[in-house]
Amino acid sequence: MIDEILQKQLSTALSEQLKVKIHINDAKSVHGGDINQTFRIGTNEGYFFLKLNDARRYPDMFAAEYAGLEALHAAHALTVPQPLAYGQCNGQTYLLMEMMLKGTAVQDFWEHFAQSLAQQHKKTQSHFGYAAPNYIGSLRQFNTPYSNWPVFYAFNRLLPLIRMAYDQHIADQRMVQQVERLCRQLPQIFPVEAPALLHGDLWSGNFMVGPDGRACVFDPAVYYGHREMDLAMARLFGGFDTRFYYAYQAAWPLSPGWQQRIGVCQLYPLLVHTLLFGGNYYNSIREVLQAY
Repeated sequence: MIDEILQKQLSTALSEQLKVKIHINDAKSVHGGDINQTFRIGTNEGYFFLKLNDARRYPDMFAAEYAGLEALHAAHALTVPQPLAYGQCNGQTYLLMEMMLKGTAVQDFWEHFAQSLAQQHKKTQSHFGYAAPNYIGSLRQFNTPYSNWPVFYAFNRLLPLIRMAYDQHIADQRMVQQVERLCRQLPQIFPVEAPALLHGDLWSGNFMVGPDGRACVFDPAVYYGHREMDLAMARLFGGFDTRFYYAYQAAWPLSPGWQQRIGVCQLYPLLVHTLLFGGNYYNSIREVLQAY
């Protein structure tokens, strides 16, 4: 249960956002991932979804997620829950958003999902990166802008995490050297493309069938990057039907050689999961790096 002071703050935030007086009737704990406490908030205007975490450890996590959800909303492509408020109370940081109810998938669910993702990827800007750092899981995600994708991927993604893994005695010196060698080859590996608006953490645990039978995505790690990053992430842990990939290719074909780049794109989420969870992800990284 959430305390009375937080309830009052949430009521005020919702009332200001929705322009109607909101009374919170109950708060029920629900499953919402490994990182945050999550609740279904019952009010006189229906249900809302609440995330809570430690404000000392992650003071800006929900501000970053709020901004990411707003960016995806503004793309008018994939459905995402509407973010409503974020803030801090009694040592906790919170994010309040629309409660998305599960529906039944329509017949062309996967095709529509892929076409919507392709539409989102066509939203671009002048540089790779994002306005500020954000998070992927509980790890800080660096978004320093670069005009060049290989440079961005090396300095904001692969090198910071392999060095972190080395410092934590997860990766050895040989693996660090392999990643550094791969980074020098990235300009020859990736074709030149405009920065694409990415979800950033697109795996099967971060989408659901929404009330309209279409895909609804959440828990983003938004930035402007190479669009193959989202597609490689989608392949990493399964859960996406083959029709999804065929439909994306039909909507906006990938550059030749994309199959050979899947492993390189998956290195970043594999490093993230190695740092957060350990296990066999380390061996998967070694398999990718063997070719370089």
